[in-house]
Amino acid sequence: MVSFTVRMRFDASDRDEILSILEKLTDASRQEPGCVSYIPHFVEGEAATVVIYEQYVDEAAHEFHRSTPHFQQWAVGGLFQKMKERELENLTAIR
Repeated sequence: MVSFTVRMRFDASDRDEILSILEKLTDASRQEPGCVSYIPHFVEGEAATVVIYEQYVDEAAHEFHRSTPHFQQWAVGGLFQKMKERELENLTAIR
């Protein structure tokens, strides 16, 4: 199992556009065969911060996710172009 969080910060003025992008990316990502969870969140009290919790059955499923047209369009071509800062936190499941 591959699990991690991605924390991204954006300009507050981009919030509506970021929401729209995340809705499209989430819908498509959840349809991937190896996706277990894909859950984006706005951080309470930080209008311009997003945390995405992602979980895949294995590394191959994660790599597949990163190669999909929807990831290229909405993450690389959308979120990555707007973000001011990005942090990745890899997780190890206890069970």
